Amino acid sequence: MLEKLKEELVELHLELPKNNLVVWTGGNVSARDPETGLVAIKASGIRYEEMRPQHMVVMDVDGKIVEGDYKPSSDVYSHLYIYRHRPDVGGVVHTHSTYATAFAAVNKPIPVVLTAIADEFGGPIPCGGFALIGDDAIGKVVVESIGKSPAVLLKNHGVFTIGKNAKAAVKAAVMTEDNARTVWLAMQIGEPDVIPQEMVDQLHYRYMNVYGQ
Repeated sequence: MLEKLKEELVELHLELPKNNLVVWTGGNVSARDPETGLVAIKASGIRYEEMRPQHMVVMDVDGKIVEGDYKPSSDVYSHLYIYRHRPDVGGVVHTHSTYATAFAAVNKPIPVVLTAIADEFGGPIPCGGFALIGDDAIGKVVVESIGKSPAVLLKNHGVFTIGKNAKAAVKAAVMTEDNARTVWLAMQIGEPDVIPQEMVDQLHYRYMNVYGQ
């Protein structure tokens, strides 16, 4: 079931190592099927180059496995918590990308010092508190901390991003790391100037409503 969605998830997972967002088997992408409300997520511990549609596990939002021969990702309950509490979300991504996770390690948000951050995130990328892996605790921190941003850092852990679908969530993860790297480099030179919120709002509106086709 959900074969097209599973195939899309395999392709989107390959974007993570391609964009240097994960190493080995870390990280994961999930997607919610808009028709059935079921969620597909990768199996735990599968290497990206070996991943196939059959490695996707289909679950309902309460955690019951509907289809799949593998254990789902260890982060699955946090993904499901997000889906239960954010009906607007159709895709969730988790990474430990280097520069963004460096900000998480020191419990600092990524300040809105670039127009690209204003465009994509509408403000600073927030940093939520610490939570242990294994149940839905991380999902709770994500929901409580992410605000209107499509991305949030988790203290001492990594990055979670959300989107209207899995592709949008992957894009947010790519943009989070790209901006984190530039901001970190800028901080080696000096203290970057934060863009005033009024201008951030204008930039974000243009990007969301005017930019592109």
